[in-house]
Amino acid sequence: MLTMADTRTSMQLLHGFYQLESGAWRWTGQMFGVSLRVPPDAAKQGARVMLKLTIPQSQIDKLKSVTLTTRVNGVELTPETYTRAGDFLYEREVPAAALTTDMAAVEFSLDKVAPPTPPDVRALGVVVSGVGFMSR
Repeated sequence: MLTMADTRTSMQLLHGFYQLESGAWRWTGQMFGVSLRVPPDAAKQGARVMLKLTIPQSQIDKLKSVTLTTRVNGVELTPETYTRAGDFLYEREVPAAALTTDMAAVEFSLDKVAPPTPPDVRALGVVVSGVGFMSR
């Protein structure tokens, strides 16, 4: 599991993450991606991808709902729609065929984000504290 607090793993954050805040989490943009080490035997058994996220009440007030879509090495997983604020653990099964390399590109996208609110120039998606794979 990559935690946003671990600055040693920031090289694995490929795109779409804003700076570390409160030493523990990062806002995302509309699309964000990571490179994750594939668990042993995942090429045979598959794995689960997990994303620890928070959707603040301010996001629900502005957007009403947010749908998260995920692709692992190009394989699309079942999306999840969030209609309330809170802390969530997004988990999806990843088929073995998507995990045949040592590292996997995990791409996330949101159907909408909150537009920038000056003086903040960032379009804000969700708050992420961790992401990773779990062996089956």
